[in-house]
Amino acid sequence: MVTLDFGTLTVPVGIVRMMEVVLTCISFSLVASGAHSTNSFWTWCMFTWCFCFCLTLLILFLEFTHLNTKVPIAWDDFTTAFAMLATLMVLAASIIYPTFFTCSSCGKPIGATVTSCLAFILYATEVGLTRAKPGEISGFLTTVPGLLKVLEAFVACIIFTCLDHSQYSKFPGLNWCVAVYSMCFIFALLVITFTIGRLLALFPAPFDKVLTCCNVLAVLMYMTAVVIWPVYSFQNNPRPNHCSPICQWDNLVVISFMTCFNLIAYIVDTVYSVRLVFISRT
Repeated sequence: MVTLDFGTLTVPVGIVRMMEVVLTCISFSLVASGAHSTNSFWTWCMFTWCFCFCLTLLILFLEFTHLNTKVPIAWDDFTTAFAMLATLMVLAASIIYPTFFTCSSCGKPIGATVTSCLAFILYATEVGLTRAKPGEISGFLTTVPGLLKVLEAFVACIIFTCLDHSQYSKFPGLNWCVAVYSMCFIFALLVITFTIGRLLALFPAPFDKVLTCCNVLAVLMYMTAVVIWPVYSFQNNPRPNHCSPICQWDNLVVISFMTCFNLIAYIVDTVYSVRLVFISRT
């Protein structure tokens, strides 16, 4: 029998989620009521708002009806990981959409941008409310290293969307960089999937030690990519004069920046992992 729990809607997290539903709904409704576009950036923004709206509404419904207890996953890990992912996706949409689709006299696009920015703030607030506090016993994805894994995977996805096979296939060095992005992304995705699916016991060694070793390896690999990618990408390859407002060359800059960003994320992740394994046990 389904039990309705109105308390899940009145706690701070519940209130924040309801506001997220309203704001993401307003965002995609305003954009959908205006001119449509086949541009991939427009599609990404619409997908972001619709995806976050639907999944947040589903989380609210499952917790309101207590059906979340019947779902065979680590629920707290799932909701925190989704909040982190939604924060990053909505942030990207809040930057991309006004950059390409708004103007000073465009009322609906400006309104969609404002509500998207507010939704980003709310999702970031939800991450702060749901993440594990010091001393709490909780799932991995509710901790800082777990949230960093979501960040690392998301940044890798941005890198993948900017890759062009015709550009990186010419040089073995760039192929190595793509291999670095792919291997690190696959491991991050495995950690997220195994955590949410409560499958960490299947790791052949203690999870914290496996995580630390892979993070150290990822840092070393990303350090090579930070150097190799710009060297091969920009050597004798200046920005074309006809490149306006953006072109494929700009994707090389985005990849270079995101590679540096992910290196920093992996360094922070490694520091946390080392502290967890070696310092906290001494």
